[in-house]
Amino acid sequence: MGNLRIAIAGCQHETNTFAPMTAPFEEFVKADAWPGLTKGDDLFETMAGKNLPLAGFVDAAGGGDVQLCPILWCSAEPSSYVSQDAFDRIVRMICDGLRAYAPLDAVYLDLHGAMVTEECEDGEGELLHRVRGVIGHDTPLIASLDLHANVTERMIALADGFSVFRTYPHVDMADTGRRAFELLQRYMGLDRGNMHKAFRKLPFLIPLSAQCTTFEPCKDIYALLPTLENNDVWSMDFAAGFPPADIHECGPAVVCYGRDAGQVERAAERLYRFALDAETRLDNPLLTPDQAIGQAMATTTGKPVVLADVQDNPGAGGSSDTIGLLEALIRNRATGAVLAIINDPGAARAAMSAGVDRMIEIDLGGKSGQPGQVPYHGRFKVENTTDGCFLCTGAMYRGMQANIGPMALLRVGNEDCDVRVIVSSERMQCLDLSIFRHMGIEPERQNILAIKSTVHFRADFDPIAAATLLVEAPGAHPCRLLNVPYRNLRPGVRLEPMGPVHMARQV
Repeated sequence: MGNLRIAIAGCQHETNTFAPMTAPFEEFVKADAWPGLTKGDDLFETMAGKNLPLAGFVDAAGGGDVQLCPILWCSAEPSSYVSQDAFDRIVRMICDGLRAYAPLDAVYLDLHGAMVTEECEDGEGELLHRVRGVIGHDTPLIASLDLHANVTERMIALADGFSVFRTYPHVDMADTGRRAFELLQRYMGLDRGNMHKAFRKLPFLIPLSAQCTTFEPCKDIYALLPTLENNDVWSMDFAAGFPPADIHECGPAVVCYGRDAGQVERAAERLYRFALDAETRLDNPLLTPDQAIGQAMATTTGKPVVLADVQDNPGAGGSSDTIGLLEALIRNRATGAVLAIINDPGAARAAMSAGVDRMIEIDLGGKSGQPGQVPYHGRFKVENTTDGCFLCTGAMYRGMQANIGPMALLRVGNEDCDVRVIVSSERMQCLDLSIFRHMGIEPERQNILAIKSTVHFRADFDPIAAATLLVEAPGAHPCRLLNVPYRNLRPGVRLEPMGPVHMARQV
């Protein structure tokens, strides 16, 4: 595979169509928890050492006679629809880059797989279509996808191959990029043109809170993948889907590639049947805030109890500003409790203006306009402020430079509780212990760590936790799907594992 020119580009967005905020172009440009929009040769420096698919692809391609042609990489924090302007501008830049680098031997794209734009419910399918319009159907096109991808028939038809994350928390993002390069190598080798595809959609949705791959049965599903791969079955993947996306093809899928059509189909069918059989074992143990706090306060191991505010996870389109769990901590007179992160730029500015050790009276959170959500009005002591720039240290985000604007550590002014809140100016999922430590808090010394995350936090927090409890508090990321008002989801899909079948809504 020597002397080959391979164009590389990436555009990441996970679209929660029920979220209150959208993603304009500016959200893809700015740096936050991930790098901002990066073009050309700067990609190599920006991606170096990071746990991202494009970084893994670059590493795998290095050291040989491969010329990588960098176009751009960008992402935006999960939200509702991507503006059509943003989508069109980014895809135009990718396509212009492909034309500039022509002729090309192959193209690699670092995609998510659950993007929905204002005009298209299959963002990646449309992106691949426009790329094919530039490179034609003879140039190999390989992409990596997030574990939560809602893989569509159009995506399968337009790409020659996909490599999908196999862990949640996503500690294998760079590894997925490496596997994408290996798949491209096999496709472009002696067997080029003879690779076969197999694709299956499962008939039920899986809430993100039930998708963690460190627990059964998802652990078992992903453990099966490498055992099905061999010289004839090259790549075996399972995309668990992103359920808060009101699109026709939402839900889990099996994706398989190889050189022997019969073996590829048999392997895909085996994985499909295995995942169907696992449906009865998928669990979603959500507690009310009062139940979770009661259990946490009764724990006396000396280690913190983690309360995951799973439905206000900004990593799944949540606003990260709902105050249901905060109110419950105060109501239950919790002690040694820290909640992170409430996204409230105004509160952060007020703390900065007042200064450390001063008292402020503010309306905290609840400003995203979600039904039934209002701010928490109270007095707080400012214990610390920072610029929001810090280096992540956990297994998933290690080496990532966070840049989430002015931040503050606030202590609730009520004398009958001991509750503190970390406030930020930009949304970031609370998935890394560095979020606490850079604010001067040692997380292992707390009684309760209340965090706005669904699963990603587990890679860094589970090793220090006495217990982890999933809390059903208000938020824009639904983890119970039975009452989600789907309008575009195909009829016949079970809304949850072993749940009722979705019926077409009357318009």
